Amino acid sequence: MLYREAGQFKTRYEADMAVFPIRQDVIGIALIIAAAYILPPFLGHFVIGTVLIPFLVFSLAAMGLNLLTGYTGLLSLGTAGFMGVGAYACYKLTTLFPEVNILVWILLSGFFAAAVGVVFGLPSLRIKGFYLAVATLAAQFFLEWCFVRIPWLFNYNASGAIEVPSRALFGLPIVGPSATPLTRYYVILTIVVGLTWIASNIVHGRVGRTWMAVRDMDIAAELMGIRLLRAKLLAFAVSSYFCGVAGAVMMFLWYGGGEAKDTFSINLSFTILFMVIIGGLGSLLGAFFGAALLHLMPIFLKFGLPAMGVPLGGATAEHLTHIMTGALIIFFLIVEPHGLARLWATAKQKLRLWPFPH
Repeated sequence: MLYREAGQFKTRYEADMAVFPIRQDVIGIALIIAAAYILPPFLGHFVIGTVLIPFLVFSLAAMGLNLLTGYTGLLSLGTAGFMGVGAYACYKLTTLFPEVNILVWILLSGFFAAAVGVVFGLPSLRIKGFYLAVATLAAQFFLEWCFVRIPWLFNYNASGAIEVPSRALFGLPIVGPSATPLTRYYVILTIVVGLTWIASNIVHGRVGRTWMAVRDMDIAAELMGIRLLRAKLLAFAVSSYFCGVAGAVMMFLWYGGGEAKDTFSINLSFTILFMVIIGGLGSLLGAFFGAALLHLMPIFLKFGLPAMGVPLGGATAEHLTHIMTGALIIFFLIVEPHGLARLWATAKQKLRLWPFPH
């Protein structure tokens, strides 16, 4: 009875096509965002650093891939490579211009990833499907090679790792060893909320409708006047931008440094792809669902079950994580290809009509 739009009249086309056309959805999103800002100080640094920060980073990366694969229908296996481009771009910009605030470089680093994404997105004009996936996989391997073999990227550091410097905002450390997990969490949350709002406006506007037309049938879209060159390259650019920012956030606000061969490997690309598949292709909410499920599942197996009295070793938990991930992918591909987001939308639709038959 609480989820009803009775009395909510729409007199304009813009109101009917709003992102959240029902008032309850607006209230629900506002409560979730408010809880995300209010509750973390009461959770402790372990929960913030182990659960919340990685969840936000994975959600942002999955959102970027979903814009390309879910909304435009272009499969990519080079997500981790584009994330690495963003991380190294932010590192070089921070080194060359240390007086500029680090948040500026985190957001601008995505444009370097977007440029690289456009270059590797050029094959999408001639190939698609499996062949495009192989092309983006080649991009992943090439970028991994660059991260390891070009010393200029990591400032000729003997270890080959990115060393994150200490930076502050209004006197409060936000990156570096002195930055607390709570501070870094709030910075990441603000970035994710802002970019999610931008992505939502993109997919609900003319650009998003163009991408979905290309996804459904690119030949028909071209006959309707849609320029495939512009649409596909724009999808690669926007997707790579989000992934680049996610990579910079991962390195500077989560890990605090590291090596590319361990951080931005092909395993990360597959993990992000699995999050999109399970969460739901063509849904921004699905990116959050997929990131939450695949990130929280191993944490629950490693820490939750032993806390409940179920003895489970670390190696066993890791094996179970791989088994359950594969089972979930097969389940959703067969039962519900649109993932958890479609199940959530179906549940909301049933709630809107309950208790009447439908």
